[in-house]
Amino acid sequence: MVNKNISKVLISSLQELPERLGKTFHVGNMELAVFKLSNGTVRAIENRCPHKGGVLSEGIVSGDSVFCPMHDWKICLEDGLVQAPDKGCVKTYSTVIEGEDVFLLIE
Repeated sequence: MVNKNISKVLISSLQELPERLGKTFHVGNMELAVFKLSNGTVRAIENRCPHKGGVLSEGIVSGDSVFCPMHDWKICLEDGLVQAPDKGCVKTYSTVIEGEDVFLLIE
């Protein structure tokens, strides 16, 4: 079954994304942090930490998580959940890689 309410937006080529570093993208009124992980997957999340609004694309990536540059909150790039002992979450977005192009899927 195909969901016709999903938009596919080209955001970058794969080689323009630095490995294990974040990059900021604006899609419509959304600001996203996009990360290419060392295993080749690409993750996209809301670009603001739920704690004090730190810019997550400027955070340090470790494994499948990013650390907020302001207060070191650890956020999972797969599900957006803040890791204990802190609490909260950020919105995550699905991505698709087709050849060398990276697309964002928006519902």
